[in-house]
Amino acid sequence: MNILVCVKQVPDTTQIKIDPVKHTLIREGVPAILNPFDGYALEAAARIKDKNPDTKIVVVTMGPPQAVAVLKECVAIAADKGYLVTGRTFGGSDTLATSYIISHAIKKIEETEGAFDAIFCGRNLLRQAGNRW
Repeated sequence: MNILVCVKQVPDTTQIKIDPVKHTLIREGVPAILNPFDGYALEAAARIKDKNPDTKIVVVTMGPPQAVAVLKECVAIAADKGYLVTGRTFGGSDTLATSYIISHAIKKIEETEGAFDAIFCGRNLLRQAGNRW
């Protein structure tokens, strides 16, 4: 079985600070962690791998270069490989743009890793326009 898990590096929710003027998150000085819901998705994939040792788990994330830390964490937990989708042109992407970019990244990853039997997401499903990959 070939499983892909979409993960995201997020600010540590126990240390979130809000800019009182802009009403946006202050990320500077706040540690980044694996989104807890994405951690649950990785755990679900790991349980399948425990029962079927030939299962391969691949993780993908989109973010700045420092997001590679979350991929390393996932590999330490259960993933066999991780992919970082990064670039200045992706900065500030909303959820629609992010899902579109990730969907194309998944297609590209499948060229190397083979088709995925399952794609796990933490809490919200990614869907490309038209509800198709």
